[in-house]
Amino acid sequence: MTPRDASDDSRWSDLDRPPLNAAALRRGLVREGGLWREVEVVQRTGSTNTDLVALATAGKAAEGAVLVAEEQTAGKGRLDRQWTAPARSGLFFSVLLNPAEVPAARWGWLPLLTGVAVATGLSRAAGVDTALKWPNDLLVTVGGQERKAGGILAERAGNEGVVVGVGINVTLREDELPVPQAGSLALAGAVSTDRDPLLRGILRSLEEWYGRWRAAAGDPVVSELQETYAAGCATLGRQVRAELPGERSITGEAVAIDGDGRLVLATGEGVQEPVGAGDIVHLRLA
Repeated sequence: MTPRDASDDSRWSDLDRPPLNAAALRRGLVREGGLWREVEVVQRTGSTNTDLVALATAGKAAEGAVLVAEEQTAGKGRLDRQWTAPARSGLFFSVLLNPAEVPAARWGWLPLLTGVAVATGLSRAAGVDTALKWPNDLLVTVGGQERKAGGILAERAGNEGVVVGVGINVTLREDELPVPQAGSLALAGAVSTDRDPLLRGILRSLEEWYGRWRAAAGDPVVSELQETYAAGCATLGRQVRAELPGERSITGEAVAIDGDGRLVLATGEGVQEPVGAGDIVHLRLA
């Protein structure tokens, strides 16, 4: 953790954005036989994902470690994009998972599983209907429009670990949004923006879904993950453009999530093409 200096005092004086209570989070989440073993809250860091990957690779963190930052200065999104937000305005955290009993070929479901867990947790704790944009964006409705309020990024940590990072805009106001298409739980009319119960709700939901998926050896059908993700996926049923690596793109109707977690597009040529990586642009409802 990087110590703050006196010039940062104003950053921490916003009474509408109280700090997280690390001790209470540990009491509520760390228990015998549970998934979460350690919860650490730091004032500021570059990226919780980068930090936790480094700790795991060095053998200094085990499965169930949770690292939370009040502020990230170099938060990472997909495709090396930056994720920035005012201090204490959101939830920025990473968890270390080690699904050793699950075949590595099924680990690609972890970001989608996390999306389901986050959406479920926020529905319960914040009263906000959160939709999922394939593969890893969290959408809320603000003024009748879908806006991105969060994202998920999974990274390998050594041979056996996966670090999953989550960033969620909680109390961002319109004048603080990084882009007009962004949103926050507050702007979406959340009944609560208290970050402590929101984080506890999300992590309990993640523990539940991860346990179910792991008990099914990663089978997305047996664990009901595939069905649940599809039910909450705002991408399905839309005309979309998939912008793929190598400056290639495909346009078609998003018709399914396959057994590998890929998005299946039905193109105008009558071909169903699975997409495993890339940016998805929502065009219109089919």
